[in-house]
This record gives sequence, structure tokens and C-alpha cells, in this order.
Amino acid sequence: MKLKESLMCVLPMLILIDVAIPKPLTFELRSRDALLQDTNVNKFHLPVRRFSHSSQSGTENHQKEIVKYVQTSFDVLPTDGATNKYLQHSPVGTDNFPSIAYSPGNDVQATSSNVKLLSEILFRKSSFGSFVIDRLKKWLKGLLNVSEWECFVCKAAIGVIQRLFLAGKSESEIMDQLIKLCVTVGVADNRICTLLVPEFKDEIFTVFDKIALDPHEVCGVAFRKECALPYHPLHMWNITLPDTPKPPVVEPILPPVSAPKMRVLQISDIHLDPLYKEGSNAACSEPLCCRTGTPGIGQSAAGKWGDHGNCDTPLETLENLFQHLSTNEKFDYILWTGDMPPHDVWNQSRDGQLKLLQQLTDIFLKYFPKTPIYSAIGNHDSAPVGSFPPPFITGNLSISWLYNALAANWEHWIPKDTFSDIQKGSYYTVLVKPGFRIVSLNTNYCNVMNMWLLINMTDPADELEWLIGVLQAAEDKHEKVHIIGHIPPGINICFMAWSSNYHTIINRYESTVVAQFFGHTHKDSFEIFYDAKETTRPINVAYISPSVTPYKSTNPGYRIYTIDGDYENSSRMVLDHENYILNLTDANLSGTPKWQREYSAKSAYNMTSLFPADWNNLVKQMKTADQIFNSYYKYYFKSQPQSTQCDPECKKTMICALQTARAQDTSHC
Repeated sequence: MKLKESLMCVLPMLILIDVAIPKPLTFELRSRDALLQDTNVNKFHLPVRRFSHSSQSGTENHQKEIVKYVQTSFDVLPTDGATNKYLQHSPVGTDNFPSIAYSPGNDVQATSSNVKLLSEILFRKSSFGSFVIDRLKKWLKGLLNVSEWECFVCKAAIGVIQRLFLAGKSESEIMDQLIKLCVTVGVADNRICTLLVPEFKDEIFTVFDKIALDPHEVCGVAFRKECALPYHPLHMWNITLPDTPKPPVVEPILPPVSAPKMRVLQISDIHLDPLYKEGSNAACSEPLCCRTGTPGIGQSAAGKWGDHGNCDTPLETLENLFQHLSTNEKFDYILWTGDMPPHDVWNQSRDGQLKLLQQLTDIFLKYFPKTPIYSAIGNHDSAPVGSFPPPFITGNLSISWLYNALAANWEHWIPKDTFSDIQKGSYYTVLVKPGFRIVSLNTNYCNVMNMWLLINMTDPADELEWLIGVLQAAEDKHEKVHIIGHIPPGINICFMAWSSNYHTIINRYESTVVAQFFGHTHKDSFEIFYDAKETTRPINVAYISPSVTPYKSTNPGYRIYTIDGDYENSSRMVLDHENYILNLTDANLSGTPKWQREYSAKSAYNMTSLFPADWNNLVKQMKTADQIFNSYYKYYFKSQPQSTQCDPECKKTMICALQTARAQDTSHC
């Protein structure tokens, strides 16, 4: 899942504005009364706390416009108690609203606490001056990091929704304002926003009718370190582990060279686009291109086999991939880890998702009629995107339309005794071989973009409680377990509480869970889990598979694992993995796709084994050996050259992600 995809939600979170801002400016606190009386064109006022930033001073007319805008904004602020209910936890009131004025001066370091009131001007007003928002975005580009900007826009969106609810606005009025917000903060253009926002109408009106959280709390849950810390007791919760003590940990050893091995294919993030059209515009102005009718920018034409822009997988490319695999490879089983539909999230329906599910199921059955396939659900597999109501949401708003269909389609590969778990939460477990079990998780219950979880995010669908029961039973029977899912538990879009509890479970059952497989990021990566007590001891690895879709700036890819095979006391650990790619540039030029082996992990990184300690040692080497990190960086994007180089800060961030298996916990970096 990419940045623009994250934006495709009614709660827009991320915006990157490319603006150079040279002059340092200092800011001083002004009272609201002083602000409203002062129209000095040499000063520009915003209702925020003291901070400084390099910025352009703006023109005289612009400064006058903004002063007028702020005055108008404050004049229409509600003063009655009912309307101000959601603001009760705000650090300031509307009658004594701090503001700032700036003039050129010495630069002072800005912090997130200094700028947290920037969102107040947005979420205390239900309509927006486009000029003000544009200027804010330009200044904030340099002032805030990406996460702080997520927080800023999140608070604006939540505040607008709540103000409109409290003001008793009609559904159509609220939808109109949210469409304007969608356009204003840059999620997409008016056409896309007009189609996108109504997709979430039922979700918005149900969720915001039930929650009693203010913007600081809601966004503090999603972006804990960058937004106000939530006080709500349901935000942080802990699962209960059995009283059975953790068995002594035995260090893994490599199996004999002659021991049986398994070959396992992982296919992830297909994002099949039935509307992909060769020769269409690959550089359009919309979130998904290479389709008939997309507005154009430039003359870039989509290739026959795909494109490196904002384009998804053509059906012909997917068919070619499966034909190649079925002809040249043999697998013990296949992992299919979610995200079936294209990224046109403004134009999706339940019927459309179900038809695509059936189409892809038929393709798997066509090319692999006798190969077991174990699936996990992705965040794009629902309609609207990222919408996965917990079981207590019933009736037409429930997710049963999808989970029942998954159970019916997955029946080709897994037993019927899994259906009750799938129909409850789209998770299940299967005994693959005596002593070897696969667990499929629904990681959408950790997704911060799943708005339904704002109602109650404590172990949605009882998934982690169920997981503990499965793992304890597996431990009692001396089984080894592989876990599959879609969203990696360590990335920041996973709720911190869910991720932390999941990490605790993996820590407790480290001798039982010997491998984990995820997708979602579209990149080739991994996450290392560390022991809770011996905090430098690596205990597990989550493998993050590359995507089939090239969306965006990558090549199509897949991964094949070599796994300790079927014999008594097999470790079932991953012994190696090989990544394969389709070089789209070559394929489109030659007209003939060639799926080629990109690298083997053991060979490329000179690893003797792929145990957690080996991956941890590799990360240590990356920090000092540029050649090793550069290889990782190349493979991360599936050998597609990037337009920008990875500078030291980029390198630090990427390496930190490898050591972060618990969302927003960078203590191992």
C-alpha cells in the first residue's frame, strides 16, 4: 500500500507538498483580541503557539486576506456549551485563543508540541479559505515531518466531522463539506473526491454517532507520538496469556543438507486492474492511471505489460505470470496474502469486489488445480477500502457479505471446520502436515484506517485471544506454526495496542512460531522481533513479500521460500528465499515478458542461515557497510532505479524499520 492509497479514505492523513522555503522567521504569542484589532500588513497571524520556521513572507495582499480570514473564522465560532462539547479537552478556549505574528529574525527549533494548535484553525471551522490552506501546506512542508503533517490533517478532518454533527447538519451538508475538505487538503481532485467521500457515508454516520472522542484523542490513537496522547482507557489494552510457563528456548540449528525441503510461493498485492489499457496515459493526474478515460499529463503511454507509474497489474501480465509459474515451478503450497482489486478506491462496490475475488480464485484454480493455497485478507479487499466492521456491527453494515464469500472461495483449499472462524473474523488455522500448522490472521483489525475500530478497538473479533488459544494448543502438541497476514505488525498504520499485544504473543511462543509472512507495502523487506527481557536478542522474523503490482515505481515481483521439509522433528524454518521480478522496461521494449531471478537472500547477503540472529547481524552490517545497504535498497524496490538517492537520514529510517516489529516503538534503532 502506497501513500496515495492511504489518502483514499475520508480521513485524509498524508500530504507531501514540494515547496522551497528559504527565509527564517520567528513568531511571538499574541492574544485573540490583539490579533483581531491588528491589521498591520507587515505581520501575518495564525492561531498557533510559538514556533519558528523558514518561510516566505508573502505579499501585502495575501497578508491582508489572511488577517481577514482569521477574523471571519473567529467571529463564527460557536459559543454554546453543546456545540463546544467536543472541544472540552482543548488546551485553550475560543475566548482566549492564542495567536502568533511573525517578522524576520533568528531561527528557533520547532517541535511538534509547538505546532499542535495549527490544526485548530481548521477543525474549528466547517468551511475553508483555499488560499489559507495552500499557504499552510507550503509552510508546513519544511516545518513538519510527514508524521506531524498526518496528525495535523487528521485533527482537521475529525474536527470538521464532529462540528457538523453537533451543529445538526444534514447528511448531504456533511458530505458536501467533507468533499470540500478532501479537495482542499489535496487528497484528490474534485471528481475523485466527489466519488470517494460518499463511499464512506454509512461508516461515517454510524461511527461518529457512537464515539465520544475529540480530535486529539482520535488522532492520538492513529499517530501516538506525533499527536496528543489519548487518555481513553480502551486505546491501550493487554491480552491475558495462559499460566503455562514459557518453555526453555533452544537455539536453532541448520538441518542436514540431505533433509527434505519444501518450496513455497508467496503471491501478494496483485491489484488486478481489469481496465488497464496499453497506450493510455501512464502519468495522469489521478491516483490510478493507465486506464481508458484518465485525464492526461504529458505524453507517457502505458506499456503492454505494465508501467512504473500509478498503474496496477494488467490481466495479461497476471496470466503470463501464472503460466510461467505453473510451467517452470512446482510448489508444496502457495501463500496468497491479500489485496486483489486495483487502487480505484473511489469506484468500488461489494459486487465488484466479489466478482474480482471469484475471478482470481478461478485463475489460481486454472493454473494450480492440485496445489494447496492458504490466503489472508488485505485492506483493499473490502468495499469501501479499509472498512472491516467488528462482529458487533450487524445487519446491512456488517462484513458478512465478504467473509461468507471468502469462506466459500477458500473451501477449495481449506477444510470446512475453518468456516466459523472465517465468518466471524476472516482468520483461521489449518494443520498442513502432522506437526506443522498455518495460521492466517486478519490484520485489518490493527489498521488505523479502519474507522470502525474507533468504536471499540480492544482485540477486535477476539482475534488475538483466539490466536493465543491456537498457539498454546500447538505448543502442547509440539507443533511448529507459520503465521500469514497482510499488514506487517510493525508498520505505523497498525494500531500500537494491537501491535504491542501481537509482539507479546510472538515473544511468548517464540519456540512455536518459526516464521511469519506478510505483504501490503509492495516492497521487499522484513521485520525483526526482539525478546522482551533480553532486549537485544532477536527472536523472530516477519518476511514482507514484494507485490505483483508495480504500483508504484517498482517492478512486478514474487517470492519463493525454501523451508525445512516434512520429516520428524523438522524445524519448519525458512532456509532461503529467492525473489523474482519482471523488468517492465525490457518487457515493454521487447514485447516479451521474462520473469527472472533477482537474488537469493543467502547468496546476496552472504548469510549462512536465515535465523533471526542472522538477520540481526545483517542489519548491523548495513549500518556501516554501504555496499550491503545499497544492495538492500536496490532489492527493496525490486531493482527499479529510483529518482532520488537514499541520503543518511533515509538510510537511518529504513534500517530502523527493519528493527521495528512493534508499531511506533523505535527503541531498537
